[in-house]
Amino acid sequence: MKIIFHERYYDSTYAMDPAAASGRLEGIVEILSKNEDFEFISPQPATKEDILRAHSKRHYDNIKRDYTLFELASLAAGGAILAAKKAFEGEPTFAVIRPPGHHASSDSCWGFCYFNNISISLLKLFSERKIKSGFVLDFDLHTGDGNLNILSHRSDEFRVDILNPDSSTNEDYISRVERYMENLHDIDILVASAGFDQGKDDWGGLLEPEDYNTLGAMMKKYATKLCDGKRYALLEGGYNHDVLPINVNSFCQGFK
Repeated sequence: MKIIFHERYYDSTYAMDPAAASGRLEGIVEILSKNEDFEFISPQPATKEDILRAHSKRHYDNIKRDYTLFELASLAAGGAILAAKKAFEGEPTFAVIRPPGHHASSDSCWGFCYFNNISISLLKLFSERKIKSGFVLDFDLHTGDGNLNILSHRSDEFRVDILNPDSSTNEDYISRVERYMENLHDIDILVASAGFDQGKDDWGGLLEPEDYNTLGAMMKKYATKLCDGKRYALLEGGYNHDVLPINVNSFCQGFK
């Protein structure tokens, strides 16, 4: 399995907020680096053309006014694109990218997201006529409104199913995801907006490490069933730095 990462993602100076807090990625990189099944590769920044498939020029120009923010947001979007390309080639891929993206809409953003990494990466594949449809499992605690705003009800032929699961128990949460995925059809690629703040020891207080493993395994199962295993995942939320690496690794073990 491929792991997308760049040293510049360690830079937490682009914003003063929990999503940009220093120390978030070090534990993830350390634990994933110990697995011989995981190969780390570095991305290039997304191009202006790549970003403008998902965002307005006004939004692009607004982000570009901050040099560091633009550099890191473009590099995160580039990491998402590389993950999508590797997944399309048949390599399951997890992107350890910062900043996150699922709250970024076409002409606005909030929640410390700036460019919508999920949308930019999927629209890249669609623009190259590699895919016509996709499924997004957004298991972050917070609904990815940016994903929905950009990818739902499109005027072109690109069709994307998006699930933001919600439940009061972890058992029911997992069951809801499986029931939804059982009914998917005609899907060309699967991608996870992989936020880990729904974790038992994080803000959501719901999912155990074993549940993240199950989510990863379900992504693998249905990607194999629907689209020859084409799947990737992009890091979103997760705020308890002590448990975040454990949950990410657990997901990756099921996902690989």
